[in-house]
Amino acid sequence: MFITVAGDLSVYNHRSCCFRTSFSLYSLQLFHRATSCWVHFSTTVLCIRLWVLGVVMSEPTPKTPTPTPAGDTYKGWVFKWTNYIKGYQRRWFVLSNGLLSYYRTQAEMGHTCRGTINLATATITVDDACNFVISIGGAQTYHLKASCEVERQRWITALELAKAKAARIQAESDDSGDDPSPSSPPAAPGQGGGSQNSEVQSTLRTLGSKVEDLSTCNDLISKHGSALQRSLSELDSLRLTGEAGDKIRQVTERATLFRITSNAMINACRDFLALAQAHSKRWQKALQAEREQRVRLEETLEQLAKQHNHLERAFRGAAQANATSADSKGSVGAVKGEASDEDDENEFFDAVEEAPEFITVPADPHFHKRSSSNASGFNSEMCSDDQSLNEEPLAMNQESPSQELGPLKKRRKRIPDKPNYSLNLWSIMKNCIGKELSKIPMPVNFNEPISMLQRLSEDLEYHELLDKAAKCHSSLEQMCYVAAFSVSSYSTTVHRTGKPFNPLLGETYELDRRRESGYRSLCEQVSHHPPAAAHHVISDRGWTLRQEITVASKFRGKYLSIMPLGTIHATFEKSNNHYTWKKVTTTVHNIIVGKLWIDQSGEIDVVNHTTEDRCHLKFAPYSYFSRDVARKVTGVVMDKTGKAHYVLSGTWDEKMEFSRVMQSSRGGGGDNGSEGKQKTVYQTLKAREMWRRNPLPEGAETMYYFTDLALTLNEPEEPIAPTDSRRRPDQRLMEDGRWDEANAEKQRLEEKQRIARREREREAISQRSSGQSDEAVDEDSLTDTSLKSGPHDNYKALWFERCQDRITGEQVHIYKGGYWEAKDRGCWEGCPDIF
Repeated sequence: MFITVAGDLSVYNHRSCCFRTSFSLYSLQLFHRATSCWVHFSTTVLCIRLWVLGVVMSEPTPKTPTPTPAGDTYKGWVFKWTNYIKGYQRRWFVLSNGLLSYYRTQAEMGHTCRGTINLATATITVDDACNFVISIGGAQTYHLKASCEVERQRWITALELAKAKAARIQAESDDSGDDPSPSSPPAAPGQGGGSQNSEVQSTLRTLGSKVEDLSTCNDLISKHGSALQRSLSELDSLRLTGEAGDKIRQVTERATLFRITSNAMINACRDFLALAQAHSKRWQKALQAEREQRVRLEETLEQLAKQHNHLERAFRGAAQANATSADSKGSVGAVKGEASDEDDENEFFDAVEEAPEFITVPADPHFHKRSSSNASGFNSEMCSDDQSLNEEPLAMNQESPSQELGPLKKRRKRIPDKPNYSLNLWSIMKNCIGKELSKIPMPVNFNEPISMLQRLSEDLEYHELLDKAAKCHSSLEQMCYVAAFSVSSYSTTVHRTGKPFNPLLGETYELDRRRESGYRSLCEQVSHHPPAAAHHVISDRGWTLRQEITVASKFRGKYLSIMPLGTIHATFEKSNNHYTWKKVTTTVHNIIVGKLWIDQSGEIDVVNHTTEDRCHLKFAPYSYFSRDVARKVTGVVMDKTGKAHYVLSGTWDEKMEFSRVMQSSRGGGGDNGSEGKQKTVYQTLKAREMWRRNPLPEGAETMYYFTDLALTLNEPEEPIAPTDSRRRPDQRLMEDGRWDEANAEKQRLEEKQRIARREREREAISQRSSGQSDEAVDEDSLTDTSLKSGPHDNYKALWFERCQDRITGEQVHIYKGGYWEAKDRGCWEGCPDIF
């Protein structure tokens, strides 16, 4: 038997031996992955059977370590189809890191690659004994041919392993957007050791990859082993006839395949074991470091607890001795010095590294009841406030007519799931070529199936906060609930990255929840350039809410800043208190690349114009390096003299709490003294929760992350105005999952709105030119800058009228009445045809 071994650089004669017999001879080719060798030998049928039973099962492993199809790189000569003239041509193929590349010769590997195909999305098919095809959706196809079936199966095994690994790596990279990063939503605060975590995650991914290799090899072994068993069974049932040679050749090749796959699995196991052994010591060190860090944290916590007790005793002793405010400042000076060296920000004690302007420390309520009014700094009115705030949640108004009008309407709990449509940005850009910017249609893929008017109505998700505020006897207590309501309107935006539909001019939306919740809401789009919406809510429980919001936006490359312009007004009938506040800036991050996420940031003042009380709220922007809780909101409720009465804290996406201030001091002067650079210390009672976000409904991730209220906003109802957002066809088609039809309908509505605007402009121009002497105004005059400079649209809102606000002095639209009366009559004669 002669065996010829062909290596990468040389060919040599390994060993030789002769067998002579009277039986017919034939030739077999046998490949081994370990040395990429060709084996040529001649023997008899009896010798073949002995080799199958003996050599395959007991031949010793070569001493030299050999690569396998499970390795990272696989090389070899394969015939590739070129064209009908040249046919199959011999090419040098290299499989590495999920990429299959080929060259004309081995010498070209350093400078000229003839082609590369990515196996992560490729399809591998077998044509016959030697031919196989690799393709990517028809865009790229390789027709390949091996020299024999054994060689073909080697390549198939290596390609399958490389494809599985490449697909696994691609899936991990797609999921990496959920990992914490500087441009990702914040994770839990206080997590350290980022380098150790990343190293552990990388090691786990590598181990998981090896486990997948073992699984793939196991499947291949099972497949080839079954085929080998069947072939052996067929061989045993045959007689030594003319077809015996073919069957024995088949058995030999299948046994070789089984041997190759087994070696691959053994090498994969060896790699897995070596990797686990190499990282075991490193994991032990990491675990020990974590234990030591936990001990240090416990010691730090114990030290902070001691400092806290010392601070509390210092305050108590100062109050008992009726010490001056300067002495009180000295008792906490050390703690303030340890907190931070900066003083420009306005945070709480649990965020000292952010340089808070004030600090809160707990107070003993029993002690303060015994102390004098000078020590506490508050009058008897605060005692009544505290008693009111400590009561159980206020009962809702029971004067609802629901008992008389029958059972309440059952609202829907689900909408059709969001379809998984892919967005072709190139097709959108191609359709925009040559068009004006105002005429470029934005597909509904970026939207959610509600309008901006419905989104404004969604601010009433937690209307019960205003119901409780209406029952308060103290204006300061009422201020707490109004401030919590202003924060609660952002809780629905944490997962909502879709853009609401821009309302058409004259579009309205009513939200009649008088029977369920005691309020009625009406929105109308009163202007289109700039877009502005007016909103009016009246409640049977003693409060009224109104607002006019105009949105300004700025694109800053990686993120989009949305700045709502306008003032929100809330008035209460019983106390005649009138509150105003504005909205903070909304920032949408990762506009170009990455997973979209939303943050709220800025400062607002909730002002009571009747009593001049004020609540200053700060929405802290997300910072990757901050250890503070994410989405944090802090605030202080003060009277008209600037004295703090309540401290608010929480997050805009979860909850808000309040704490009554018992005593305050400032390091640079008296309570109302000169401005210093020391932080104000507020001694407060235990915090109480006044608002918490409602949980999302089941399956919200497939329903645009809508809340229970949002799911009902677009629910069909009758009777409603013909301009109501529920009747908008493109929005309804999108909710039903018919996005292509929704896009076509959206373009139709926008073009209809442009035509109506041009008609109004013509009317306005004709009215302006009627007083001039025979001056013709043609179509080209619409582009005249002199005409554009002044009012060129005579549109007037139907249910709101424009006037000057007596509180802010702004020009706003205020509800003039008539809508609910028209609904009761069923008369909508004045409504325009916009749909």
